[in-house]
Amino acid sequence: MSSAPLSSPLLSSPFPPPPPLPLFSPLFFAQLSSPLRCPLTVAAGRCVAGGWLLLSDLFWSLQHKLGDREILSMSSRAFRHFGGDSKMAARALWGGLSLLRIAWCLLPQTGYLHPDEFFQSPEVMAEDILGLEVYRPWEFQAGSPCRTAVFPLLTSGAAFWLMKLCERLGLLRAGPVDSYALLVAPRLLLTACSFALDWAVHRLAPLWGADRWVALALLAGSHVTLVFYTRTFANAIEGLLFAWLLVLVSRRPGPGPEGSAWPVGAVVAAGFFNRPTFLAFALAPLWFRSARRAAPGARPGPGALARDALELAPAAALTALVFVAADTCYFGSSEGPGGPAGLLGLLSGDLAPVLTPYRFLSYNLDPQNLARHGTHPRVTHLLVNGVVLFGTLHVTAVAAGCRALRAGCPVRARPGAPRPPPRQPHAALLLFYFVPLALLSLFSHQEPRFLIPLLVPLVLLSSPRGRPVQHKAAVVLFNALGAFFFGCLHQGGLVPCLAHLERLVHAPPPPGRPPDRFTLLFAHTYMPPRHLLNLGGQEAPVEVVDLGGVEAGVLCETLERLGRRPACRARGASGAQGRACRLFVVTPGTARPAVESCGFPFQNQTLLFPHLTLEDPPALSALLGHAWRSQLGLFLLELGEPKGEGDAGRASAVPGARPG
Repeated sequence: MSSAPLSSPLLSSPFPPPPPLPLFSPLFFAQLSSPLRCPLTVAAGRCVAGGWLLLSDLFWSLQHKLGDREILSMSSRAFRHFGGDSKMAARALWGGLSLLRIAWCLLPQTGYLHPDEFFQSPEVMAEDILGLEVYRPWEFQAGSPCRTAVFPLLTSGAAFWLMKLCERLGLLRAGPVDSYALLVAPRLLLTACSFALDWAVHRLAPLWGADRWVALALLAGSHVTLVFYTRTFANAIEGLLFAWLLVLVSRRPGPGPEGSAWPVGAVVAAGFFNRPTFLAFALAPLWFRSARRAAPGARPGPGALARDALELAPAAALTALVFVAADTCYFGSSEGPGGPAGLLGLLSGDLAPVLTPYRFLSYNLDPQNLARHGTHPRVTHLLVNGVVLFGTLHVTAVAAGCRALRAGCPVRARPGAPRPPPRQPHAALLLFYFVPLALLSLFSHQEPRFLIPLLVPLVLLSSPRGRPVQHKAAVVLFNALGAFFFGCLHQGGLVPCLAHLERLVHAPPPPGRPPDRFTLLFAHTYMPPRHLLNLGGQEAPVEVVDLGGVEAGVLCETLERLGRRPACRARGASGAQGRACRLFVVTPGTARPAVESCGFPFQNQTLLFPHLTLEDPPALSALLGHAWRSQLGLFLLELGEPKGEGDAGRASAVPGARPG
């Protein structure tokens, strides 16, 4: 079988998909929402499709009656009138960006931020709830648990349980769940939860002298909200709890439920079990709470701080007990995580309590363990990650902090002055932003996603009432580029590739022929989440081999070993009906020459675009050449039996697919 030229920007394969629908068309959204007939998915998809259809009909009818010139004139007058009411404009902007947040989740986003977005929640829950074949990370192994199972159960677990229930009740329109539903369902739940950030900013803005709707527009337009907070990260849960804590401590102290310490203690304990680093975020808000309860003009002393900590202890202890009991039941079962024996063992006292935060801290406080994940300079958060996530807002906050230090601005809260001076951000908001950043900078392993909880205090700092947002054009351009990079480009071909492979391995074989055996080898990509292949116990044999960033020699040795197995050697040109093994290699365009050098001919090949791997970035000269598209793509190569050393593989390469 010869290779076909690559012409489609998405997929070209021996199993052609149905004709693609125009991007952002109403039928496009309707098709995306069809696999899962759960109310929230269908409602969101229909709302987006219906709204787009209504706007399209309105535009074309106006154009037919008035003409293009009159429409442009009316638009200009309306824009000037609308721009005069900045509050209404900010409300409309927030509403449009909120719809974009939901619609982009349903599209779905193809960018792959970090393996933790899959392997710390949906990959684990897909095995527990749906019984799929997955790769279970060591953090969720019964012998070494260091992450709580509560939040994965409440997010991905709840989404998968709802899918399973809908499937049993026959409510799924397109039959069994597929890769799209497995990807979108947990993200859609996190997207719904992300609107708790909007609620928090809506409550906090008047208390901190910020313009409510400007702050909401900054929040909704940030690529951190559009991308990071719609993914199944523990950092996203940490950000939601941090926002809730800010709401609790910002309210005026008083008797009764408004001044109760129970919700504060519960949030702190829950955040600690989700990620022990939550204490770095909670420290400044808890100090601010104590400062507000102290006498006017007085600093909270050690006695007051100890008294406030003891006041939080009952709620924190009760919440911690719930988490310990849940984790002990989940990890302590002899039948595997989540089995019923865990509960019986806990009630009978036969199981030792599982303290996941202790194991988390024991692992991450060891410098050698952190070095396995990469070490960074201590200023990475301040100089790099803050800029990557927040752009000019971070730079403005750093400048405001420097001015406050030079001016000798007191960093303690002043209970008698709830509003900041007109020319200076509130000192407590600076603490809420920089204290966690400084504490997290003490660790040598620093990633941008660790800072996403700081978005809420940052948008409050950046939207003082009565003052315009600085560098509006830069803010818009930065977030648009950030959303495209993280939401579409970064490792952007891997998730669509898994969806394509899921359809391929589930395709029924011809009559009278047994299912083929599939070997899927991934090289120079992030870890592939196996649950997106939707493999259960009844499926055709599928082997997934993840080589990571191996050298070319190791790659060729592995391909030789896999290709020379007896099951694979039966796939000669004369035995097309009897071939039992199909070998696929998934690798970015920058690593394709290494596969070509191994001497395997290409039976079929598929290009998925765009895809950028920063671990193997393309050279600038290649991007400027005619093969730039292949350098920014991910290749799915089906290999045949090697016929010679190198020439066979190169002979079937697609013209223009090699680096220019």
